[in-house]
Amino acid sequence: MDRPPRAPLPTVVDIEQSAREKLSEFAWGYYSHPEDGQTYRDNIEAFKRYRLIPRNLRDVSIRDTSVTVLGTRMDIPIAIGPTAYHRLAHPDAELATVKGAAAMNTGMVLSSWANHSLEEVAETTPPGIRWFYMMFYKDRGRMKRLLGRAERAGYTAIFLTVDQPFFRFNIDPRPVTFPVPIRLPNIFDEEPPHAPGSVEHLEYLRAALKQPATWDDVQWIRDNTRLPVVLKGILSVEDAKMAVACGVNGICVSNHGGRQLDGVPATIDVLPDIFRAVGGKAEVYLDGGIRTGTDVLKALALGARCVFIGRPALWGLAHNGAEGVSQVLRILRDEFSLAMARAGCAKVADITSSLVVHESYYLYRQHWRLNIKNLKSKY
Repeated sequence: MDRPPRAPLPTVVDIEQSAREKLSEFAWGYYSHPEDGQTYRDNIEAFKRYRLIPRNLRDVSIRDTSVTVLGTRMDIPIAIGPTAYHRLAHPDAELATVKGAAAMNTGMVLSSWANHSLEEVAETTPPGIRWFYMMFYKDRGRMKRLLGRAERAGYTAIFLTVDQPFFRFNIDPRPVTFPVPIRLPNIFDEEPPHAPGSVEHLEYLRAALKQPATWDDVQWIRDNTRLPVVLKGILSVEDAKMAVACGVNGICVSNHGGRQLDGVPATIDVLPDIFRAVGGKAEVYLDGGIRTGTDVLKALALGARCVFIGRPALWGLAHNGAEGVSQVLRILRDEFSLAMARAGCAKVADITSSLVVHESYYLYRQHWRLNIKNLKSKY
């Protein structure tokens, strides 16, 4: 018996609730925020502290939401960032996620912790914008082989996460029992000989991965691939300047969704300083806390060329596979397009820093006016 068609869900939060009902307790716990979730929550709440200043009486009857990222045109400034273990959300795993992204003509970063190999994803999905997230290894020969695999499979950029000096298994070495069969064919240039999550597998990882990595490792990768290199996890102006000095092509302002060091700033709060520090010498992106099209508008106004989503894409995957991923992207696209119109922007180039101001600006002005009033009353 055919099931009735799924009714469209109007917001990303609705998709999240649907995913919560479908995911196992293990999967929901893995995907949800860690520790006390301070950074996770602040990533979302920080967007609400920025106010939009719209421009009126402009012709916004037609909006163009397209952008160019690393030389490739995307229909929307919203791409899918690297996240692990998509098979916990849906049997088709990353194959469905990349199909959902391709349907919206936007990019996806395939994680090293993906459950399908980078070759499988490239061979069995529609042409699309695919980037590969790679890890740092002690054996540089292994890194070079992985770079070669990505280049031959048609990936067009290498993403490196730099905010993981140590993985959780360095701190908590307990084995993990996955509720579904899991493969990890991209962590190494061969399938690991042990079941993912087992003590043996964790020891294998510990022995192979370079922790912590250094700027020398970034420079080595930059020198050993013809692909653009993007650093994900930059939060400080000093690191942004170092990244530019290394010749990277892009910087993603990210705090790993609060999954690493809890208590760091929200990404939207540090974005303007990073953007100014880079000075146009590399593209700047943002992830963390994107839940609405208005969030996207604010991020672009503060300097991001595009934003990446993590958990929302996984929620869409759990909700309805590839179509669910596309649905999340469509919701954000439609909200973003409407926000552009209401802000007086017909194209992405119209989105500038003059459109947004932090709420503290108004608090400061109010405080200043009260002080002047008090001074006048005394004299």
